[in-house]
Amino acid sequence: MTQQQIGLVGLGMMGHGIARNLLAKGFGLRFKAHRSRDTLADLLAAGAQELDTHAALARECDAVIVCVTGSPQVEEVVYGRGGLLEGARPGLRIIDCSTAEPASTARLRADLAARGAKLIDAPLARTPKEAEEGRLNTMVGAEAEDFAAIEPVLRAFCENIFHVGPPGHGHVLKLVNNMMAMSFACAIAEAFAVAAKSGLDLNKLYDVVSVGGVNCGIFQMMATRTLKEGALDGFKFGIGNARKDLRYYAHLAETLPVASPIGAATHQALVQAVNLGFGEHLIASLFEAQEQLNDVRIVPRA
Repeated sequence: MTQQQIGLVGLGMMGHGIARNLLAKGFGLRFKAHRSRDTLADLLAAGAQELDTHAALARECDAVIVCVTGSPQVEEVVYGRGGLLEGARPGLRIIDCSTAEPASTARLRADLAARGAKLIDAPLARTPKEAEEGRLNTMVGAEAEDFAAIEPVLRAFCENIFHVGPPGHGHVLKLVNNMMAMSFACAIAEAFAVAAKSGLDLNKLYDVVSVGGVNCGIFQMMATRTLKEGALDGFKFGIGNARKDLRYYAHLAETLPVASPIGAATHQALVQAVNLGFGEHLIASLFEAQEQLNDVRIVPRA
């Protein structure tokens, strides 16, 4: 049997782990470096091949995984000069692992279908650590035939694979999931600011919440390392990316249309944090944004 060739666009924090696990599971890997070249040496040593254009990936690979930030980046990979659309052909499946805007996904899917190619939305959950371990989660929007064809590829780097519905539903589910996660995170940061301003012992707040119904994974990722170690890396997701995802969510809600006051408030809390200079920081730095806004101390410092 001929080795299946997988193309990959985007070798950042998540993409490197995806690439490493594809190679380890016996797939051929060809890639077009997206931005940094810092993570390429071990992949090349393991047999990966670098191609010059995205169009070449589309022509030479059985499937192409796109793992970039969001819709503008995906559109550039597809529509840009030497893009995937240029090399698209019947039978090609493009797996979009980004968190993208559903309206953009639908347009891309239609334009690729005109060339005989399939676009499958398969956004990811978990962190770069799980990417390196081959233990990501993904939620896939695809027809049954296409899901069956790409599932073995996804198994190379995912622990949990959910076929959530027809094309487009993967990106919708991811936005809804991220809206809930970021709403929790923003509410936690605000609540800690109120508690700090009142003089309440934040460790007592942590102890009570940790054994009650309000406790959840988001709370523990936000608060545990922050309070116990003064660290702000317990929730490995960037505030700037969260702002982008909530903007996509807000647009989705408007187009349905569905009233979304909580989503709107969360989006604005994230915009505010970015405008205060925390866009490149991780989610727990929402505590730092609250400190700056309210002249309180939340994060223990020497």
